[in-house]
Amino acid sequence: MAQELPSLSIDAYDYPLPDEQIARYPAPRGQSRLLLYRAGQPSGHAYGELPRLLPPESLLLLNETKVVQARLLFPRAEGRPIEVFCLEPEDQQSVETAMQSRHAITYRCLVGGAKKWKDRQWLEVNTDQWKLRAQRLERGEGYFRIRLEWEGPETFGELLEMAGKTPLPPYLQRPAEESDRQRYQTVFASRPGSVAAPTAGLHFTPELLQEVKDQGHALTHLTLHVGAGTFKPVSHDDVRAHVMHAEEVWISQAFLQRVSAQLHREAPLIPVGTTSLRALESSYHLACLWKAGRLPRLSPAEVPQWAGYDTTLPRPHPAQALSELAGAMERQGLQRLRFHTQLIIAPGYQHRLITGLITNFHQPRSTLLLLVASLVGPRWRAIYQWALEHDFRFLSYGDGQLLLPFSGSPAPQ
Repeated sequence: MAQELPSLSIDAYDYPLPDEQIARYPAPRGQSRLLLYRAGQPSGHAYGELPRLLPPESLLLLNETKVVQARLLFPRAEGRPIEVFCLEPEDQQSVETAMQSRHAITYRCLVGGAKKWKDRQWLEVNTDQWKLRAQRLERGEGYFRIRLEWEGPETFGELLEMAGKTPLPPYLQRPAEESDRQRYQTVFASRPGSVAAPTAGLHFTPELLQEVKDQGHALTHLTLHVGAGTFKPVSHDDVRAHVMHAEEVWISQAFLQRVSAQLHREAPLIPVGTTSLRALESSYHLACLWKAGRLPRLSPAEVPQWAGYDTTLPRPHPAQALSELAGAMERQGLQRLRFHTQLIIAPGYQHRLITGLITNFHQPRSTLLLLVASLVGPRWRAIYQWALEHDFRFLSYGDGQLLLPFSGSPAPQ
């Protein structure tokens, strides 16, 4: 496989983020501020202005994943409880299938207080509503295998909703509160499976979504179940040495057909959030891999980390590629298609599908900041500095930005 991988030093994607500009709590939904980057210049707006700031007849892509209450606390006779943070099911079982499990499941988890928990030892928590037991199995690379068993008719997803706590990002440095159950969730969330929110979507209210449509724009949905790896820092100086986390994506025939039609019209395509962008770009690379005969099956499948930089992979027009992928799904009787993506999007990546991006402000030295830089180039630093100087609030519960870096409607081919 021939690849064009840029040499990128993560030091070039660092910036000073004052603690007081990290949003520990969210503004009321729909009342955050919005930075618009267009024609090379940033400007400040209220989030409610978004429908009128979008390019005419934009199609917005929304990630309808739902955050699960993934943190479980098991009390001990002495000392602090053991915390089990449920990451993903074993053996690449579908997250959505795992949420429907009953009575028992084996999960990959992070464990707080692991030194106080012996191998094969059972911990349990009992309430009037449920009884839950956990057994620590062997340790994997960066996780523990945990056996969870419970009594009652509830599915695993329902059990987490009752017994778990909201998995707030570690940089908020505060325990989850009851209000976070609702606020760390988009209003269009419908498919449980994420352990972190697609935070660009947190700003939207039903009324704002309706105004988007009233202004002549349209909405479509996909699913990327966000993993804890989204917070994994780039620990190597050269970004090429970073191992990107994999996440589960679901797309439908209807989604592919809607996006393909938008691209055929050369009309604006704008993902809401980095997760929607990653899922969209991964869908295109999946279509290219399938057309080139490089996938043993269509679903489930894998999009590798550097698929976007593979110079040997044929690159049909995105509208054609996505339409052909929808056709392949129809022939195989697939209304929805599941795959995992390890795709990294960093400077040097060629965007072929989108006109812009709606997103929040991201951590220094993060893969999410690399993604933003792939869109706006070195101007990312001036945009972030402008936001800091104008007291925008940063990270998951912070303000948003609408990035429109391309002069035409879709990204240049």
